[in-house]
Amino acid sequence: MKKILVGISLMLAFASGLRAQETQLWTLTGCIDYALENSITVKQSQVQVSQSELDLSSAKFKFLPGLSGSARQGFDFGRGLTGDNVYQNSGTISSTSFNLGADITVFQGLQLVNNLKISKLNLAAATADLDKIKDDIRVNVAAAFVKILYDKQIFAVALDKIKIDSMQVARLESMVENGMASASQVSSQKATLAQSRLSAVQAENNMKLDILSLTQLLELTSPEGFDIIEPSLDSFKEAMLMTPEEIFAEAVEIKPVIAASKYRLQSAELNIKYAKGAYSPTLSASAGIGANYNSAGSTSFGEQMKNNFSQSVGLTLSVPIFTRMQTTNNVKAAKLRYHNEELSLAKARKDLYQEIQQAYYNAVASQSKYNSCDQAAASSYDAFVLTKAKYENGKANITEFNEAENRYVSASADLAQAKYEYLYQTALLNFYRGVQFTDF
Repeated sequence: MKKILVGISLMLAFASGLRAQETQLWTLTGCIDYALENSITVKQSQVQVSQSELDLSSAKFKFLPGLSGSARQGFDFGRGLTGDNVYQNSGTISSTSFNLGADITVFQGLQLVNNLKISKLNLAAATADLDKIKDDIRVNVAAAFVKILYDKQIFAVALDKIKIDSMQVARLESMVENGMASASQVSSQKATLAQSRLSAVQAENNMKLDILSLTQLLELTSPEGFDIIEPSLDSFKEAMLMTPEEIFAEAVEIKPVIAASKYRLQSAELNIKYAKGAYSPTLSASAGIGANYNSAGSTSFGEQMKNNFSQSVGLTLSVPIFTRMQTTNNVKAAKLRYHNEELSLAKARKDLYQEIQQAYYNAVASQSKYNSCDQAAASSYDAFVLTKAKYENGKANITEFNEAENRYVSASADLAQAKYEYLYQTALLNFYRGVQFTDF
């Protein structure tokens, strides 16, 4: 029996060690890098960039001449035209022809030039969209990471409360045996302990749910074995906050959401010129060579191909006279798109400023909250220690002890939340200025 118990203990220890080895600790930067590499949204945006690159390539190749070749083999039955250009009844006559032609657009109202410029701007806008998606992922991952840090602090505080309550239950049970406490006091403290355990379970569940949210952002298949590295806050310092206007002045020059809107506005402006280009005449040049053979001819295949070899060169001028108002309506539509892009840029600037403004006031609030919570936590801890000593010496009742403990636990949780919220909000403000998130 003893050997069996030892064997079971070893197996449990091995399984526990195995689980510990399977747990992978993640830093904030590690989470962000992994999310950027594996995000489906990022990959979809990368496909859009590749599509824009193909569109740009097509726009460049439109400046090149087109080249085409053709070959024809035909059969005529009954009366037909012979190789000597005479109609006669000659049965089945076969004919063979080969042609090679080239054409190039010489002038088309600068539409080709403007189309190339539009394609370049569209590629720049698609690239900026990709950068914006990456920025959004960085912000979302950082927010989820900080939420878990806060959950961990709440869970740790809840476990400390369980430890304190358990010690008090044991102490009261010992006092009951010595006749120094009543059974009702023990029951009351056990109820407090049960509530503390419930709070710990709730805190742990919240932490697990937030870990699940982060792993889903990272495109991980399961949250099992996932945990984060808690940063050291020993060197925590408050920072001087720039005003929203100062941060916005920097952000508007570097944020991809603004760049994408600017590129699309420029593209819409060129689209107006492109649409107006349809009013202009189109001049194109063409050239071709060809040869043919007819079986009814009096000479051989080679001789006919040589004798019937032809060359051609030509210019074509196409002047639009009336296009059923299509060109006019296209120009009007292009102007409407330009106006819409102007509004989109204005909205992007407004949204960016409001985001910065919100983050700034969140940072100010969290800074003020942190200072207040720091003082409250220190005061509540001192009060708790004093009340605990009085309670253990019989100078305070159990209600006073629990109230002091709850105030201390609540103050500790508020301090943890304020600290991590302040860290995140200040990091977010710096992110708007182009400073990437780093491990706290």
